Amino acid sequence: MGKLNPKQIENLTKPGTYEDGDGLRLVVKPTGRKSWILRFQLAGRRREMGLGSYPDVSLKKARQDASNKRTQLSDGVDPLAARDIERAAQREAQRTSEGKQLKFETLAKEYCEAHGGTWSDKWRKGWLRKLELYAFDHIGKLSAEEISTPQVLKVLQPIWITKTRTADEVRGQIEQVLDAAKARGLREGENPARWRGHLDNLLSRVEKKTARKRNHFEALRWQDVPALMTKLRANNEPASLAAQLLIMTSARAHMVRFARWDEFDLDAGIWSLPAERMKMRVAFIVPLAEEVVTLVKSIPRVEGSPFLFPGQGKSGVMHANAIRTLLHGMEYRHVTRHGFRSSFRDWAGECTHYPREICEMALAHDERDQTEGAYSRSNFLDKRRALMMDWAKLLLSNPIGQ
Repeated sequence: MGKLNPKQIENLTKPGTYEDGDGLRLVVKPTGRKSWILRFQLAGRRREMGLGSYPDVSLKKARQDASNKRTQLSDGVDPLAARDIERAAQREAQRTSEGKQLKFETLAKEYCEAHGGTWSDKWRKGWLRKLELYAFDHIGKLSAEEISTPQVLKVLQPIWITKTRTADEVRGQIEQVLDAAKARGLREGENPARWRGHLDNLLSRVEKKTARKRNHFEALRWQDVPALMTKLRANNEPASLAAQLLIMTSARAHMVRFARWDEFDLDAGIWSLPAERMKMRVAFIVPLAEEVVTLVKSIPRVEGSPFLFPGQGKSGVMHANAIRTLLHGMEYRHVTRHGFRSSFRDWAGECTHYPREICEMALAHDERDQTEGAYSRSNFLDKRRALMMDWAKLLLSNPIGQ
C-alpha cells in the first residue's frame, strides 16, 4: 500500500521529495511543479527515470507505470533503454505516417532534387516538365500508396499511341518515383508502373518499340573520323579531350560532359555509369580500350571538382556547346556530336564481323526482346571491349602531324 493519497498530493505545496514506496516518489519544485520519479537499481547502479508530471499523470497511473517498470527490471530489461526504443519507434511511425501523406507531385520534385545533381539543367527541367504535362493532373495529388495500376494507366493510355516515346519516358519516371517511395517506407507491394511482366500485358508492345527508334543525326563518314582525331589530339584543351573521349567511347554527349572521376576504374579499364545517368535509366558499363585509359589519365584534375570536365555554370561541368563550338572552329560545321555514334555504328556494321547485338550494346542499345533478355543477362563486356579496341586502333591510325 502506498504512502501517498490523492488529496494529500493535490494539497502539497512545500518543495521537496515525497516517497510513495518501492522507489516511486513525487518531487515538488519551488515553482510548484510536481512530477513523478521512479528510483531503481540495475547492475548495482542507482538509476532514476521520470514518469510524467502531476496532474497529467495521476497517483494511480504513476503506480501502474512504476509497477510495469519493476516488472521489466525483474525480467532483466532496463526500463530507460526500453523507453528510448519505444519513443524512437513512435517517432519513426509518426514520420512514416506523415510521409505517407506526401503527394506524388512532392515526391517527384524531391526525387528530382536528390538525383538531379548530375543532370544537365535542360534534362532536369524536361524531366519535371513531362510530369507536369502528363502526370500531375491525374496522380499529382495522390500519395504513393494510393497509386495503383488504374491510376498509372489513366496517365499513359491517352498518350500511348500518339506520343509513345514520351509516354514510355513518363512511365519510367513514375516507376522511379514510386520505387524511391517504397525505399522510404511510403508504400508497399509491386510497382504499378513496372513494364516487364506488368504493363506490357496491358499496353501495346508494338507501339512501345516505336518509342525507341533512333533519330538520325548528321554524321561524319567513318573513313574521315581518324583525320579529325589527329587534329583533336594536337589540341589539349578540355573541349578537345572531351571530344576525343566522346568519339573513342561512342558515348552520348551528356555522358561525357557529366563524367565523374569516381565512375572510372582505370586499372580494370571500365567506366561505370549509374542508372540515373543513362537515357534508358539502366546502369551501363563502358569498356575502355588502352588508348582511352591513356587519354583519361592525361586529363588534368581540377581540385574540388568531381568532374573530368568542370565548368563555371550552375551544372558544374563544361558548357553543353563546348564540343560543338570546337568542331565548328575546325570547319566541321556539318557534324553533330551525336553523329559520331552513327559513324561508329556504320564502321562496325561495314568493316567488322561482330554480331549486331554487340554493336548495338556498345551504344547502350539493348534490343533483345523480353524473353531473350530475361534469360541472357550478360552485358557482353569482353566482346564489347574487343570491338572498342578495334575502333580505337582505327581512330589513332593516323600519326599526329600527318
